[in-house]
Amino acid sequence: MHLRLFIPFLLLAAPAWAETVTFNRDIRPILSENCFHCHGPDEAKQEAGLRLDIAGEADLDEVISRITSDDVDLIMPPPDSERSLTPTQIERVKQWIAEGGEYQGHWAFISPTRPRLPDPANRSLAPIDQFVQRKLDEQGFTPAPPASKETLIRRATFDVIGLPPTIDEIDAFLADESPDAYETLIDGLLARKEFGERMASDWLDAARYSDTYGFQVDRDRFVWPWRDWVIDAINDNLSYDQFITQQLAGDLMPPAETPQATRRQILATTFNRLHPQESEGGSVPEEYRIEYVTDRAQTVATAMMGLTYECCRCHNHKYDPISQEEYFQLTAFFDNIAEAGLYSYFTDAIPTPTLRLPTPDQETSLANAETTVAAVEKSIVQRQHRHRPFWKEQIESGRFVDFKFAEPIYRLEFDRSPSGGNKIVEGVDGDAFLLTGDDAVPTPVGNFDRSEPFSVSIWVKTPDAKERAVIFHRSRAWTDAASRGYELLIEDGKLQWSLIHFWPGNAISIKAVDQIPIDQWINVVVTNDGSSRADGLAIFVDGKKAKVDVVRDALTKNITGGGGDTIAVGERFRDRGFKNGSVDRLQVFDVSLTDWEAAKEANRSMHSPGAMLDHAMARHDAELQSLASELTSTRQQKCGIEDGIQEIMVMQELDRPRPSQVLGRGEYSQKGKLVTPGTPAALLPFPKDAPSNRLGLAQWLADPRHPLTSRVAVNRYWQMLFGTGLVRTPEDFGSQGIPPTHPELLDYLAVEFIEGNWDTKAILKQIMTSRTYRQDSFHPDDSVAQSDPDNVWLARFPSYRLPAEMLRDAAIAVSGRLVKRVGGEPARPYEVEVSYKPVDRDRSDGLYRRSVYTYWKRTAPAPVMMTLDASTRDVCRVSRERTASPMQAFVMLNGPQYIEASRGLAEQILRSIPSDRLIEDGIAMAFRTLTSRRPSDDETRLLGELFELQSKYFAADSSRTEAFLKIGDAAADGQLNANALAAMTVVVGTVMNYDGSMVKR
Repeated sequence: MHLRLFIPFLLLAAPAWAETVTFNRDIRPILSENCFHCHGPDEAKQEAGLRLDIAGEADLDEVISRITSDDVDLIMPPPDSERSLTPTQIERVKQWIAEGGEYQGHWAFISPTRPRLPDPANRSLAPIDQFVQRKLDEQGFTPAPPASKETLIRRATFDVIGLPPTIDEIDAFLADESPDAYETLIDGLLARKEFGERMASDWLDAARYSDTYGFQVDRDRFVWPWRDWVIDAINDNLSYDQFITQQLAGDLMPPAETPQATRRQILATTFNRLHPQESEGGSVPEEYRIEYVTDRAQTVATAMMGLTYECCRCHNHKYDPISQEEYFQLTAFFDNIAEAGLYSYFTDAIPTPTLRLPTPDQETSLANAETTVAAVEKSIVQRQHRHRPFWKEQIESGRFVDFKFAEPIYRLEFDRSPSGGNKIVEGVDGDAFLLTGDDAVPTPVGNFDRSEPFSVSIWVKTPDAKERAVIFHRSRAWTDAASRGYELLIEDGKLQWSLIHFWPGNAISIKAVDQIPIDQWINVVVTNDGSSRADGLAIFVDGKKAKVDVVRDALTKNITGGGGDTIAVGERFRDRGFKNGSVDRLQVFDVSLTDWEAAKEANRSMHSPGAMLDHAMARHDAELQSLASELTSTRQQKCGIEDGIQEIMVMQELDRPRPSQVLGRGEYSQKGKLVTPGTPAALLPFPKDAPSNRLGLAQWLADPRHPLTSRVAVNRYWQMLFGTGLVRTPEDFGSQGIPPTHPELLDYLAVEFIEGNWDTKAILKQIMTSRTYRQDSFHPDDSVAQSDPDNVWLARFPSYRLPAEMLRDAAIAVSGRLVKRVGGEPARPYEVEVSYKPVDRDRSDGLYRRSVYTYWKRTAPAPVMMTLDASTRDVCRVSRERTASPMQAFVMLNGPQYIEASRGLAEQILRSIPSDRLIEDGIAMAFRTLTSRRPSDDETRLLGELFELQSKYFAADSSRTEAFLKIGDAAADGQLNANALAAMTVVVGTVMNYDGSMVKR
């Protein structure tokens, strides 16, 4: 096929390149950079009807004359684009056309296939090394010699577990002369629990993990069990296809073998809820809900497909064949959960949907409580069934006429001076209030929990069918808090009665089928029977039970707390009040009113025998009343257990799909064409038998034919080991990204990964046992580094500073204080208390936990981690910048964590080495512990001189020594010579900041 270019053959120059020019490697990057903006996939921006990213007819007419023209009106790209082709690029375009102008689809959008090995007969060279060697041959390079065993064990240990090897481990590896010693080392490292902790750090960056919500308030949130799920999944070697499937759609997968395993599948979906969340006043809930939805889609696109999906939120992608409609088709997969746009400002309620995470004791207690509640409910039903004939006969015979009715615990007649701008008007019987909608009428009662039966009666008159109005509520605020309490609203002209822990996913709510009568007084009674079920709620209008639709039926947590503990009428903070509505005679009851009592509130007589019978049994049967009291008590106990169970944000599909639409310019308010869940057509057709939900999306991603999933994954693993991926833009495998340096190697690894059942440990082992990985980082031929300073062709192993987490963890490890417990609550080390928003630090084990557990405050991450180039995790990040600044050395030399760690190793040295051998053996121990090799004579001499100098410095002033040894919470060993300990601490700190300690080679 040929690209639609219009170029006369007469203008073609002779080929300028010895090698054949290929479209994807040589031409597409030129067109993408200079031409696709006006002649790419975005139809709305295509100039002159010319599209240069797809195959077409080769008319060969205009392009060469345009790109070589001196006429500012003709030259392409035009001057105002601030783009231009270099002479080299022009020559390449000419040569490509001269060679036939063969078009290729973008490499990353074509399914990977197993490439032919460069030298199939060469069994001494592993496939990885064959592909690398071919590139070296093309450049005229030879590979570096093998790395020393000390270098190799240090490199591999950091890469697999993120910690340095111990001296004992180094010595054992040096002593093992068996041919499979290195392979045994790799197998042992991959089996260690620290492997999951090391690997998790990179995935937490991609997943934008944080222990806080973000934005201005940036409150703490409970999500660390998901982080532990990641660590466990990696250590269990969960296949990568399952790793992404469970995170995308664990809630939609078939139940696992045990309830606990099923719960863990659902827990994995917290991945989708790790985006920042807002709670600021004035924020528009729907705007932020849409932001959360788009964040999920963009995170999946970046982390799992290496696509710049955010580029087509407002318009078709300028460079890749992804339309704006396809953007919103992908977001539709994530737009179908019961979530609010804001989290609770006033309470600690977890934004829904949520998953309970009970402890074993809580699980047992809850099961017992549920059994008890069910038993009492059954006893009530049985009692009602047995005694119904008796009470029926009593009523029908006329022998029972002295009926009791519930008395209100509070009555408000609205005959007092109105608050604020409210006015007195004529009511049902005397005065009433005409409300402004901005001035609440307070009461002193109403702090009922969900397990307590209660009822509220009120007379209302509305002048119109209001879209939304608060008649009364017991809560602090509306959706800025999204919780917590109960409320009677007019919604779309209909009465809606709700009990809420967090709206919308943890609430029960019913809505009247019929519109509220306009401009007439009506009595409204709402009741709650304490069951925490929607069928335990009722609305009565003028004494008749209203037909209702169930809006929500999932209340599993308390409705009290967070302020707003009493009923308020007519207004609510950050909500729409009952403007120009009138209210009269509010009565509150601590029971669920019967149908007869509700009729009585509306001044209606009761003629229903069934209602009279139900009322008689409820108010006069002593045993039923005793059982009802027992039921309330058992429900309270059950609710108390439920309230103590931790919950975590997860995904859970709505029963009815929410309509998804294309949003004009990506704005939440500019709703356009309806779309259904879908994926970009340019990548891979969506499976016909797959469900149109997140599970189907995961199946599409895990399809072996998917062109991106496996490539992106193995590229990330290569990047973790070599510092840079085969694709050097891991966030962009599209046309604007940098093409792979070794495309056949990338495809080989991708196919190996798929055919190896997505086995992460196996693919890592294959890479790490290659000659390419095992070579030295120093090449004996200086010209190689000069010709290839960025080590693109892998003639040597790269060298670069260790990531922030490894530097800190290594320091704590060598100190002997590293806490090896896997999982648990976030740890708060020294540096969090000097963050931009200070946080109280830990005072014990939390100071010495691995960095993967460090408390991550989104708006103010640990400053030491930031100084050492850790990710901010505000959005999905799949690579980190590498900087070099004086602040990094300042932190490593003066940070309390590092000084304390240096002292910990110094104490071990002083305990192990006689004082007369401190220079030789002590420095050697420090050097080997920190750099994994023995020091040279010059290094020993210089560090010995430093030790002597520092010994004199501290001996000259004991106060210096005392102050220095007090840095950090861990007390210095008082049995050791203080001056020698302080001096050795400085020596250790110096080696800790040495290139051999900080750099992976």
